[in-house]
Amino acid sequence: MGCAEVISFDQARASKQWATLRQELHDRFDRWLDELEAGLSEPQPTLTEVTRVVWDLRQSLTGSLTEAIILHRHQHTREQSHARCPQCERVVKTRGLVHRTLETLVGSVEVRRPYFYCGTCCCGFSPFDDVFELAPGHKQYDLQQAAAKLVAEVPYETAHVLFGELTGVSLGTERMHTLTNEIAAGLTVLDVAPSPDEVTRKVSAVRKGHRRPILVLAIDGAFVPMRPESARGGCPGRKRHRAKRARWRGQWRDAKGLRFYLLDGDRIVQVLSWHQVQDEQALGAALRQVKEAGLIPEDQVRFCVVADGAKWIWKHVKTLFPSAVQILDYYHCAQHVYEVAKQQYGESLQAQQWVEATMTRLFDGQVQHVIGGLKRMQAASETVAHVIDNLVVYLNDHREHVSYGARRRAGYPLGSGGIESSNKFICHVRLKRSGAWWYEVNSNQMLALRCAKYNGTFAHVFARYRQRQLGAKK
Repeated sequence: MGCAEVISFDQARASKQWATLRQELHDRFDRWLDELEAGLSEPQPTLTEVTRVVWDLRQSLTGSLTEAIILHRHQHTREQSHARCPQCERVVKTRGLVHRTLETLVGSVEVRRPYFYCGTCCCGFSPFDDVFELAPGHKQYDLQQAAAKLVAEVPYETAHVLFGELTGVSLGTERMHTLTNEIAAGLTVLDVAPSPDEVTRKVSAVRKGHRRPILVLAIDGAFVPMRPESARGGCPGRKRHRAKRARWRGQWRDAKGLRFYLLDGDRIVQVLSWHQVQDEQALGAALRQVKEAGLIPEDQVRFCVVADGAKWIWKHVKTLFPSAVQILDYYHCAQHVYEVAKQQYGESLQAQQWVEATMTRLFDGQVQHVIGGLKRMQAASETVAHVIDNLVVYLNDHREHVSYGARRRAGYPLGSGGIESSNKFICHVRLKRSGAWWYEVNSNQMLALRCAKYNGTFAHVFARYRQRQLGAKK
């Protein structure tokens, strides 16, 4: 006679519970099939008609199945009759089951869970909500995260329309605006930055053999449209009599940004971007935070900085990264040289030849020869003399940053195209839209979310917001 297999009580109970859940799921699916059959009234529906009916009923099925799983797995919580107040620890009795509708990406979920009220603290609570980490209100966290991602890419009105079409759930533009601000509130460069381990993994993936990869820091600004704080609030008077033209004047502000990226042949590997409408002290403070947090493994890479001639940039670079290879943007330098040629020689062949000769000397590292030639140049006018003097000062300030030939041979980039593309995709694409004028706080919150998206840390940022909300409920 064979030996019988011994099954524990827990195993038997789990098997029975799963069988019960399976039966409930089958029953709900059968009811959904009845809805589907009623929707397919045509004897020979086309593919378009079939997909439309299934699409319209999809959330009815997935929401119903989700509801069954939730109610089954948390049956003990729904049957709870007493609970401790989260504020005073007093044991209170349930006020009965209270209905709640949860809107999620998979559909609407209806739950009835016990509700408790502490008369001492004058607060109501439901342990079911805390156990299941439900968001306040109907719209749950999966919907909120999807909406925030969409809003970070397109204007609010467009996001409102697309969100409804893609999810079947309506979310107003005002709610999207409030949600975006809540998620991005208080974000710093370290909140949107990848972890040191993630940066190290990217460095290892790019590294080839024993040669360390090149890590570039590029710094630049992008002008974005801003409106003054005085523009907040409604206009006085009855709506139909209000002036339609804004009574405030907008201005263009500089969104200063930084970008760390790795070079992998002709490919750029994103590491960290941070853009904000801020002054140079704030950007310098952000750079210092990155430095002190140890995000950049300077000992594992060939680190270089590429930037234009702004003095404030190089002040921070020399303070925080004195050992980095420092390169003046080749095209920014060429622009200054072209300006001298244009003023001195006009639009002529001589101007072109002089520019090519000058840039060739700078490429070969002959900065002193170029400066000497500029000092000997006979200016055509006082205006030209002033332009020449400016170029002399410019080259003197950056004589250590223009050895372009040596840097090129070592594999370093000569231009700031990396930060220019970052300005475009993070700042311009979202903020510089027709008719758009931003309050500073709103623009910085949007920029922070877009930086998180391109840094690959959007999920971490949303998790931070979610934990903040869940903590506030306790």
